[in-house]
Amino acid sequence: MELTLEGLRDTARGAAVLGTGGGGDPYIGRLLVEQELKAGHRVEIIGVDELPDEALVLPSAMMGAPTVFVEKLPSGEGGRAALTALERRLGRRASATMPIECGGINSMMPLLLGAQLGLPIVDADGMGRAFPELQMETFNVYGVPGTPMSIAGDHGDTAIIETDDNVRMEWLARGLTIRMGGAAYICDYPMDAATVRRTAIPGTLSLCRTIGRALREARERHEDPFAALTATLADTIYTYGAVLFRGKVVDVERRTIEGFARGQVTLEGFDGGGTLVITFQNEHLVARLDGQVRAIVPDLICTLDSETAEPVTTESLRYGQRITVYTISTPPIMRSPAALAVFGPSAFGLTDPYVPVETLG
Repeated sequence: MELTLEGLRDTARGAAVLGTGGGGDPYIGRLLVEQELKAGHRVEIIGVDELPDEALVLPSAMMGAPTVFVEKLPSGEGGRAALTALERRLGRRASATMPIECGGINSMMPLLLGAQLGLPIVDADGMGRAFPELQMETFNVYGVPGTPMSIAGDHGDTAIIETDDNVRMEWLARGLTIRMGGAAYICDYPMDAATVRRTAIPGTLSLCRTIGRALREARERHEDPFAALTATLADTIYTYGAVLFRGKVVDVERRTIEGFARGQVTLEGFDGGGTLVITFQNEHLVARLDGQVRAIVPDLICTLDSETAEPVTTESLRYGQRITVYTISTPPIMRSPAALAVFGPSAFGLTDPYVPVETLG
């Protein structure tokens, strides 16, 4: 599939939904990719089945707190430096790149890299949403080493990290990212296409585009975009989506600590609808309605504008906004005991057990 300008804009909108409040707003990344398309470069998205088993795939992304991207716009050049540094370390050329996460700006960075280098982008990822830490990948859950990984900054600095522990990889890369100004470009989890087929969540870039198109077309037809989103998800591996809450933002606590945007947002429901508090670490982790858990990680908690259904990211939440909180179930590959140990509630220090969002409604 060759991505068009309209397809790119739909993909960015859908990625912001699956970013579950985090992952960085894809708007800037989308503009960088648009620039490449208008210059005549192509963005080709392929299924992993189109690659031979031994083909080398190098996932690519940006790393850092979403709040940093608001003040420090990415140049888009560091991704190329990170990928070529990892190719040099491996002594091989990449056959394709892919997202490590399909949510937020990291849905856009592989598209930018593919356009710059003429590489196809695999239609899959390792999170099925956005998560704040590098070990929170289905790649890690199902046994893929994260290193060697490369990391690059906007000033031409590059580094290679090698460790046999994916949690330690995150810790080391986070420290470098902070010292590179709070945002950096990475390539990690180098693997062959056979391993991608075994460990990745398939079709997520296509899903981003489908979600974004469904929202756009519903608005163009003056229909309910939330109903359109629910109907769209029913035909995917995510299966379930529903409105959890509608209300106004009455308080936002947000701070950037150790490379993450951490805090909570409080919403008051319309017409006595109660109080919803969402806790986040880059992404929304748990939503409590009048103190009771109504959705919890790894299921998706999305904050959308109540009028347009445009996603509102954690760094964009403001007092007085009218927000619809929308929840989405995760695919089965993200709900196994091994997966929940890596990116379930306990991985974020939450004491609440995981309960599927479709059973909490």
